[in-house]
Amino acid sequence: MSGLLALLDDVAAIAKLAAASVDDIAAAAAKAGAKAAGVVIDDAAVTPKYVQGFEAKRELPIIWRIARGSMKNKLLFLLPALLALDQFLPVAITPLLMLGGAYLCFEGAEKVVHALAPHADETVKADFDTKDPAHLEEEKVAGAIKTDFILSAEIMTIALATIESPSFWMQAITLAVVGAMITIVVYGAVALIVKMDDVGLHLAATGRTGAGRALGRGLVLAMPKLMAFLSVVGTAAMLWVGGNIVLHGLEVTHLWAWPYDMIQDIATQASRAVGTAQGFVEWAVTAALDGVFGLILGAMLIPVATKVIMPAYAALTGAKPPAR
Repeated sequence: MSGLLALLDDVAAIAKLAAASVDDIAAAAAKAGAKAAGVVIDDAAVTPKYVQGFEAKRELPIIWRIARGSMKNKLLFLLPALLALDQFLPVAITPLLMLGGAYLCFEGAEKVVHALAPHADETVKADFDTKDPAHLEEEKVAGAIKTDFILSAEIMTIALATIESPSFWMQAITLAVVGAMITIVVYGAVALIVKMDDVGLHLAATGRTGAGRALGRGLVLAMPKLMAFLSVVGTAAMLWVGGNIVLHGLEVTHLWAWPYDMIQDIATQASRAVGTAQGFVEWAVTAALDGVFGLILGAMLIPVATKVIMPAYAALTGAKPPAR
């Protein structure tokens, strides 16, 4: 009997430890996911463009294919690669973060330039005019998964830098949870956004009440504004997150700590001056100044990327340089 009681005690202790581990993983995953929120917002804002121009019945299958590719990017390729780097070459994590941050600044600045000097995307129009829909779908899905790989790499690297765990396996599980959670949230949200106008059309046409039909018309009218809002938020998030990553990396590596320290000082002084909502004010000022830095850095990188890096990559691989 005493042996049975001892066994039950051991089982209870193991169960408590497992429950604590689950709580720790959930807490760490939530913290890491929040840290990567800026990139997640941009991911959600960017993806809907890949289904534009296709028949409504192909929208969800395309999103599902991209989501599967995103999950594979995170769990099969990036997860083991980043864990190996963290174990054997941790000094490389900060430079990789900074490289990804610089890329986010470049993308964000390019979107700002495009908004200030808009031009028609003739490449997209030509694609839909000349290519078979099935072949075009394959190209769009492949392109979306490649773009997702870059954003996923940044998300997973940010998450890895945020996770604090004494156990390799808990770190691996937490990173996997973050990757899976973010993929589900992003592509679930994208699916809802993409199909919301169809839901609105259905309600407007078949609603049994005037209120239902009005709601449908409202959804149809609101979706273009929502997409425009998401694009603005995504661009701002890219500049803010990218600028912060680069500035923090410069400070951590002691290459150029002055900008990071100056922004922190300005944000602290601003929060003290207002007296109320000090935490929000400090965050907002920091994010705004990080975004300004990100925009300046991104604008400086545009000619480097478009005139040097992309043509060099195309020459080495034989691929056609992407239309910008």
